[in-house]
Amino acid sequence: MYDHELVLLSGGYTEDDLGNQVPSVIRRTVLCKKESVGRNEFYSAAAADLRPELTLIIHQYEYEDESKVEFEGQQYSVIRTYKTGIEEIELTCERVGADVKS
Repeated sequence: MYDHELVLLSGGYTEDDLGNQVPSVIRRTVLCKKESVGRNEFYSAAAADLRPELTLIIHQYEYEDESKVEFEGQQYSVIRTYKTGIEEIELTCERVGADVKS
């Protein structure tokens, strides 16, 4: 059931008053399902210094290779995508600014 809102973030450009290209963030809101990251995936990712926190499932046609998302007020990086069929894609996400082991 798609009962959560997800904001897909991508980079774009707008023009300022002088006609210069200025970087901007394009925000698109879609509905998603929230799932936990599996135990095996969590430990495999940790071995590669990644910290997956959640998996979000959206319709595949809504995803345009965005590398950042915003979910429940927190920004995340998309660290892996997985097509689960014809219509859905899983986005495995890591919180932006999460502590990384050194």
